[in-house]
Amino acid sequence: MSEGFAATMRVATRVALVLLLLAAPAASAASTLAGSVDSVGITVSDMDRSVAFFTDVLDFEKVSDVEVAGGEYERLQGVFPLRMRVVRLRLGTETLELTDYLAPRGRPIPVDARSNDRWFQHVAIIVSDMQKAYAELRRHRVEHASSGPQRLPDWNPAAGGIEAFYFKDPDGHVLEVLAFPPGKGEARWQRKDALFLGIDHTAIVVDDTDKSLAFYRDVLGLAVAGESENYGEEQERLNAVFAARLRITAMRTRSGPGVELLEYLAPSDGRPIPVDERASDIAHWQTTFASESPDSGYAALRNSGAAFVSPGPVALPERTLGFVRGLTVRDPDGHVLRLVGP
Repeated sequence: MSEGFAATMRVATRVALVLLLLAAPAASAASTLAGSVDSVGITVSDMDRSVAFFTDVLDFEKVSDVEVAGGEYERLQGVFPLRMRVVRLRLGTETLELTDYLAPRGRPIPVDARSNDRWFQHVAIIVSDMQKAYAELRRHRVEHASSGPQRLPDWNPAAGGIEAFYFKDPDGHVLEVLAFPPGKGEARWQRKDALFLGIDHTAIVVDDTDKSLAFYRDVLGLAVAGESENYGEEQERLNAVFAARLRITAMRTRSGPGVELLEYLAPSDGRPIPVDERASDIAHWQTTFASESPDSGYAALRNSGAAFVSPGPVALPERTLGFVRGLTVRDPDGHVLRLVGP
């Protein structure tokens, strides 16, 4: 895996894709491709271990457990030859999708991965009490990614008073628990009837926010919900990146978790997603958007210059994964997303 990552340091950013995205016309409300966020997915190396972690430690509930193989799924995911076990977990009203590639086995997450590398993605799990949540995570001996929970400073009007902590699942995926103070976040995140409440957003590291907005806002139709610039020792310890300064842009669809763009203004040495990254690699994340018509999405994405994983809209033989048509592409930085529909 380290050789593949090192090789990508010599590969230029997809300049042609970016230029085409910048030239793409803005999507109208009527032509919104990404109607809602259906789920956020990760690739795992041991499904039973991962399910136990998310259900026992974080209170997710298993809602489905299926195994699929065949050419349609290979074209959808860009992996050959494929057999995968897919488990959907729910927390609150949000869904996390775990995929274990029984064949082919993928590469582990690099041991030197950092939060400013552009393959970084996480989900923010909202908690009703940060100290209780941190104590519960410590009881289960989770691996720290932050030094401990951080309270973001009050001088930052968008983030002041928010408490957050990064930790890792058994495969090394970074997860976040986050607690909103009164007056911030959705009203449902102020509930006190459970400790782990749901997923507020998934966050991805991007090279250039404006280029990413040209894709997510102008092509897919997501709406910008908020912006902030975060820095200081609390942010550095949260991300475990010294001298971190981030431009953060929150985006939303009609429903489901938001998508948050994290642009590291400093340090600027984050590594790009490997050009040979595949869905079977454990570092893989994918965000699935429900769309009225993946076929229409294909035309718009093709016109935008998007990089396709699947050759086009794929018709699946059954609704085993919860949809019958899907299309998989990469954003300007290489993050993977799927458009799925009836």
